[in-house]
Amino acid sequence: MVADAVEDKIRTISQWKEVEVIELNIQPDHVHLVCSIPPKMSVSEYMGILKGKTAIMLFKSYPSLRQKPYWGNHFWSRGYFVSTVGVDEEKVKRYVKYQEDEERKEDGTADLKLFDIP
Repeated sequence: MVADAVEDKIRTISQWKEVEVIELNIQPDHVHLVCSIPPKMSVSEYMGILKGKTAIMLFKSYPSLRQKPYWGNHFWSRGYFVSTVGVDEEKVKRYVKYQEDEERKEDGTADLKLFDIP
């Protein structure tokens, strides 16, 4: 399953780069990640490695992903959202952990599963 491969690769890369994964939630069309990046690494460096390595692995493992015309042979979008967490860290971690359930309740897309490609 694609979602499992994405999660495994994110965790492997994070361990390799000494990034602590605090919460990780794979959504049908995006990923929520709360992590602690060491000061020696920039956020943009980590995200570049993470997106690049996962995309290469996924396109090799699931060649059919390249056939999606709306992706233009890119697995990830160009940008990402990042924010530092301080006092409300627990709230952010809960949000990421339970986001999928909430989104599915709100928009009725329980059947949409981008990452469930066999």
